[in-house]
Amino acid sequence: MHIVLIKQTDQQLEGGQADAVRQFLFDWFKGADVADEKGWRRFIRAMNEGAAGEYFQFKVERQRVGWRHRKQMALEGAILKTTERFTDREPFRLWLKIGAGFVTWAAGPKGGVFPVPKSINFNTCSEEEAAEYRDKVAQFLRTSHCHKYLWPGLTEQAGAESMESILEPFERNRHDDQTNPGAR
Repeated sequence: MHIVLIKQTDQQLEGGQADAVRQFLFDWFKGADVADEKGWRRFIRAMNEGAAGEYFQFKVERQRVGWRHRKQMALEGAILKTTERFTDREPFRLWLKIGAGFVTWAAGPKGGVFPVPKSINFNTCSEEEAAEYRDKVAQFLRTSHCHKYLWPGLTEQAGAESMESILEPFERNRHDDQTNPGAR
């Protein structure tokens, strides 16, 4: 996740307010090594000393959560087992990514643009990117286009019901999943 902040005032933190913020930023969080610690302190100092209207940006990447990844892979496997459209996981996942809009648009060799599915590789995709993927896929899986394509012999209603019957066990306690790994 890429975040851009704009400083709203020329004021700097002082007194008790500065102490509270300093405690939060420097006692609760430390750089992973000496260079990261120095960089963190420089970044926070620059934000405090910045002028109104000055932009600051940073990228947040949390480590992937293994059980969420496994849960998503199990969901995809459960759907893959129910359709004759796909017999292999990789083409199915590419179709899911494109349908969900989890893509980068690239210039085509003869003009135009085409979608390039983004990676969800556990080692290179951040938890924020993986959460975006899961959310977009969940939305796409509920579309009539998805149902018609996966199960062309079913009515729209039957397709929607089939998808919900697959999704329901995976989405049960979804709120708990975000705060309580034991809920998985």
